[in-house]
Amino acid sequence: MDWFGTAMRPLAGGYSGETFLVGDEHCDDQVVLRIYQRNPERAVVDASMLRLVNGILPVPKVIDVRPSRDGHPAVLVTEYLSGMPLDRVLADPPDTVDCNQLGHQLGNVLARLSAIPFLQPGGFEGTELNVSTTGWPGDLLDFAQIYRDTGRLAAWSDRDWEALVGLINLAADSLDEGDPRTVLVHGDFNPKNILVRLDPAEVVALVDWEFAHAGSIYTDVGNFSRFERDDTLLEPMIEAFVEAAPGQLPNLRENGRAADLWALVELAGGVPSNPVRELATELLVAQARAGDLEAWPFAERRVSPRA
Repeated sequence: MDWFGTAMRPLAGGYSGETFLVGDEHCDDQVVLRIYQRNPERAVVDASMLRLVNGILPVPKVIDVRPSRDGHPAVLVTEYLSGMPLDRVLADPPDTVDCNQLGHQLGNVLARLSAIPFLQPGGFEGTELNVSTTGWPGDLLDFAQIYRDTGRLAAWSDRDWEALVGLINLAADSLDEGDPRTVLVHGDFNPKNILVRLDPAEVVALVDWEFAHAGSIYTDVGNFSRFERDDTLLEPMIEAFVEAAPGQLPNLRENGRAADLWALVELAGGVPSNPVRELATELLVAQARAGDLEAWPFAERRVSPRA
């Protein structure tokens, strides 16, 4: 494939197949091209978001953004930052990887995200990043009921559904006692979207901001730890997050799980099925049946969503 006569190849990470590296690998002027086929209005939002957090968070600089017009898709062009996706590192970690340092780096990134406040939860719109509640679900039980009525949760037994309702109430009680602030949420803070270097261990870039929104301070830590339960990485991440974040973060681990229930319900209830949805379903069923947000049905402490 080519971009105005320049070679391009798909980049690993994400599941959209919309991100490409443009330019020869031996050149210093490579860029990343994101093509917004599914959600074209998001291109200008993501560009504004990257400009907003540049210098605060490790993100690539915006080079160009073009809205959809005349039959051409919306595109976003950013600088290319060399690094290895964290999911690849964790899949086969070298002996030299410093998980403690890497965890602290991740916790500091989360703390910087949590220091960018908003007045209300919602999605971002336009270049001004206006927060909109249009179509934004306000109650998790009502949100789950949609998938019970029309999604894959319709196949759940009445017993499992009632167990899920109990788990949702448990999560709501936990979050009611937590930090209520609304902050900038990356929305897909998981290893495939985090580029790292290992010598020394550092976070190079946080990429793929398609799901960024104003939301709970606990959401991103819940997202990261959804399929990652290895405490050699999680403990230093949580420690650094609590230490560097403004305010208090009681019950960070549990409230992360509680906040992540929104995503688990959407993944388990949505169609079509895919490996990520199946893993999420297995996890959600285990949590519901146990009545425990910490329930873990897998043999390993780390599960690859690409499995």
